[in-house]
Amino acid sequence: MPRIIAGHAGGLKLQSVPGDATRPTTDRTREALFSWLASRGWLEDTAVVDLFAGSGALGGEAASRGARRVLLVERDRRAAAVCRRNADAVNQRIGRTVVGVSAGDVDRVLDSPAGSGPWDLVLADPPYPLTGAALTGTLERIETVLAPEGLLVLERSSRSAEPDWPAGLELLEARHYGETTLYFCLRLPAAPAGSAAEGPGQPL
Repeated sequence: MPRIIAGHAGGLKLQSVPGDATRPTTDRTREALFSWLASRGWLEDTAVVDLFAGSGALGGEAASRGARRVLLVERDRRAAAVCRRNADAVNQRIGRTVVGVSAGDVDRVLDSPAGSGPWDLVLADPPYPLTGAALTGTLERIETVLAPEGLLVLERSSRSAEPDWPAGLELLEARHYGETTLYFCLRLPAAPAGSAAEGPGQPL
């Protein structure tokens, strides 16, 4: 049974998703991820979206550690129901409503007002079989909802090739935890208006 590791809801036990509809992030990986985020100031007073949320443990952890707003996005109906129960438990422990849930396809939710952001932090754990053009399309949508200089953390199998990153995302580092690799990507700030690749004074 997953639990919140630290923060206002630290120690709170969360419900698990029955069956094999989701792939929970291991406790070791989750602890390493949130140590990385906390040490770099990515949790306090931030807007966070947890994509392919499963039980919502990652989003719940972010809320417990000071996120201002968290949205859990999950397509599987059983998992979305667990997300709602865990969100209610975290909100009750914190004492205010921080965590919400959107049940539906990730790409569709990101295209909707509920998921359009901008988000300071995106946590994404897509199914490992999601690869190629489908994964690239999801990453492109994530890029559009990230705030300038916002952070994406993508969880993938260590056996998988590194994704093709959209031009607006810069890979900061990749960390390996057994069968899991976490990719930390920053959204690059937009180019100043009127800038051009040729540079000033160059002919068009």
